[in-house]
Amino acid sequence: MRSLWMGSLIAAVGALVRIWAAGHIDKGRVLTQGGPYAFTRNPLYLGSFVIALGVIIAGQGYLLLPAFGAFFAIFYYPVMKAEEQELQNGYGDRFVEYSRRVPLFFPSFRGKGIRSSEFLWARVIRNREHHALAGLILAVVLLILRTLLNSP
Repeated sequence: MRSLWMGSLIAAVGALVRIWAAGHIDKGRVLTQGGPYAFTRNPLYLGSFVIALGVIIAGQGYLLLPAFGAFFAIFYYPVMKAEEQELQNGYGDRFVEYSRRVPLFFPSFRGKGIRSSEFLWARVIRNREHHALAGLILAVVLLILRTLLNSP
């Protein structure tokens, strides 16, 4: 039961990171550099990584951790690099300067990337982040039910 709650808490942190990021990003309109984008260039992927890690822990699927890490590196890293190329093509030197200050994935809290940005719930909805949150809640409920049904 401890891993269920610990994993759920970790997954919730990941969901909060995704919501925070979705409330700042204005896809295709501006180069977002505020909010979580001041600490990592890919907070949405970071949030997804933390959510998946939490779900694996909650479900006690510890043997899946190496495969999950490999999957994430093999599939998400190329996606991040391709998106970076698009951003560089679209924003040029502004993106190059931003990428020098802010790490690709693992956040840095040194303050080099801090820019002001306004969080808007309307952006969270427009970016459909509430769907991801609903999916996470469903996953946690299913894990709780599995735990309750399997306990003596």
